[in-house]
Amino acid sequence: MSNATPSQTNITVGLQYRRLLEIVLFSAPITLSCCVFLFINGIMLFTLRSKSVFRETSRYILLYNLLFADTVQMALSQLLYLLSACRIWLTYPVCGVLAMLADLTNKVSPLTLVVMSLERYVAVCYPLRHTTIITIRNTAVAIIVVWAFSSLNVLIRVLLLLEFPFEELESLQMKDYCSDTAMFLSPMSDHYDKAFTCFLFVSAGVTVTCSYIGVIIAARSASTDKASAHKARNTLLLHLVQLGLSLSSTVHDPLIIAISKNLKRVAIVRIHSIIYVCIILLPRCLSALIYGIRDQTIRPILIYHLCCRWRRSLMLGTQQHSKMMNQLFVISFNTNFLH
Repeated sequence: MSNATPSQTNITVGLQYRRLLEIVLFSAPITLSCCVFLFINGIMLFTLRSKSVFRETSRYILLYNLLFADTVQMALSQLLYLLSACRIWLTYPVCGVLAMLADLTNKVSPLTLVVMSLERYVAVCYPLRHTTIITIRNTAVAIIVVWAFSSLNVLIRVLLLLEFPFEELESLQMKDYCSDTAMFLSPMSDHYDKAFTCFLFVSAGVTVTCSYIGVIIAARSASTDKASAHKARNTLLLHLVQLGLSLSSTVHDPLIIAISKNLKRVAIVRIHSIIYVCIILLPRCLSALIYGIRDQTIRPILIYHLCCRWRRSLMLGTQQHSKMMNQLFVISFNTNFLH
């Protein structure tokens, strides 16, 4: 028999209800926003594959690669966020796969920004050689190198994980929520990740900054198209801001760990939600919004596809509602007729 009194049972039920209410109040708006941004990113990806001008221009091919990596990263981050909000603990292999995929796409984004910055630098500083240097083949090679370099980083992290004595664990079930930091099971993995992240963002920041300075210098020469140079300068400045936002995502897990040592669980959940939106979610959806609105070629096609999708969704919803109402009317009529 259970020794719990009715009052203790009521308190336990009340706490569970309160916990469930907090999860719904904080997770539902964030999940809904993430779904909206994923929808916009999906339409943007479809737009970039809908016209031959996008499929045959290096700049748009690189943008597609950037958006694809950000979309996958956003979906994986949202999945990990929901698992942590619902307090679902995974096994080490499952968490390892999700964390490594998230780390792979997280490293692809800054590397793609570097390639996009170099493309703009060549377009302004070497306009006559741009078509011979920035070709579809060279762009494909650059994208393959970006993914290969990011995959190499993931492979090294997996090899470092093999040093951990998993056979000494009672089970492979994790004792905390799944995150990228949770897979740093040895000091060597932590040191390697910090060194690689520092090297990546320092080298990427130097490359984008040098490209920006080179465009500014080229814009002062008489032979350079002023309008094109001004637009390229703003684009490179945008890349630099995006790089900084990508760097901010690396402090998400350490920041949560530091906060969890000094605050209560309820406050941690609330702060975690705010930090997740500001550091993880918003930077991943800025690319689609900024490029979709800023680019004169993409904007009308993107708006057209968005409007068509919304109208189609509304029409399908209206048709389903009418069909359901007709079915309810038939059921009600038959019931009244039989009685």
